[in-house]
Amino acid sequence: MEFKGKLMVVVLVAAAILSSCKRDPYRVNVSSVKADIEIKRLEHDLFSINPEEIPARLPGLKSEYGDVLRLFSLAINTGDIDDPSFGDYLAGFCTNRQNNEVYRLVAEKYPDLSGVEKELGMAFRHYLYYFPEKKVPEVFTCITGFNASILTISGEPLLGISLDKYLGADCEYYPGLGIYNYMAARMIPEYIVPDCMYGWAASVWDREPMGYETDNVLTEIIHQGKLRYFMRCMLPEQEDELIFGFTPAQMNFCRNNEAQMWQYLVENDLIFKTDQFVIRKLTGEGPFTSYFTNESPGRAAVWTGFRIIESYMQKNRGTSLEMLMKETDIQGILEIAKYNP
Repeated sequence: MEFKGKLMVVVLVAAAILSSCKRDPYRVNVSSVKADIEIKRLEHDLFSINPEEIPARLPGLKSEYGDVLRLFSLAINTGDIDDPSFGDYLAGFCTNRQNNEVYRLVAEKYPDLSGVEKELGMAFRHYLYYFPEKKVPEVFTCITGFNASILTISGEPLLGISLDKYLGADCEYYPGLGIYNYMAARMIPEYIVPDCMYGWAASVWDREPMGYETDNVLTEIIHQGKLRYFMRCMLPEQEDELIFGFTPAQMNFCRNNEAQMWQYLVENDLIFKTDQFVIRKLTGEGPFTSYFTNESPGRAAVWTGFRIIESYMQKNRGTSLEMLMKETDIQGILEIAKYNP
């Protein structure tokens, strides 16, 4: 695959100058929208209890946390919270040596989450601006034994943050869990809010129930592009690197080689491939996208999907964000977008 980086840089600079005169479509006035976020610290409440008292304190925990506790139990595999043995299972989780060590690290790193509350509050103010009939989720933090990062259940107004997956790129536990450096680099505080908004979008517009006609590369990159476009609308001030999970160099690669990546996908008949292996190689986790070069990020084709969606929305001004997220005509999106980087 041949890349002409210098030419693309010139084109992008010219495009940036032209676009600077236009209104930023992502910046909207949310001053009249309210969305107060108060994060419940489930991990504090659990690990501050004497483990021997957990079974007896369970009714109070259920009353306080309700469905939050059910979602948490799913994440740590302790079964139905109404099972008579649940209190014992929960006590076992809280007496596990590693879990206690990890809780200590979490308590040290995150003694206060007011900054996260503020950022999430602003993100969900944007959410209510675009979706005034929707509910803002109940937000909580926990530790899950490294089983999850963001906890959601499709159709339920719940959003959990597993803080043990945000202990920093140098966390001593990550290598032993098979977490590669490129993945650990995103397990930092800066990614909490972007990950929350991605997880929330993926829950509200779950891939399977969407009912896309075909399961192929194009469908996946456009669906993922819609989710990233949603994130950009919710976090208009956020850096692209945090929206996409790319390093600055990887982000520049995508910008500078946008046309070449699309050309490669088209000329090699990849966009209509239904092979799940091919789909994963283009949109799944990895240190780079093997169809391109080692300088590319993993999931590089997601950037392509996002750019298709941007083109679609620019050429289809009457389409609201809600209409976009519900749209399942993938071929129709591509035709209207007239994507030609």
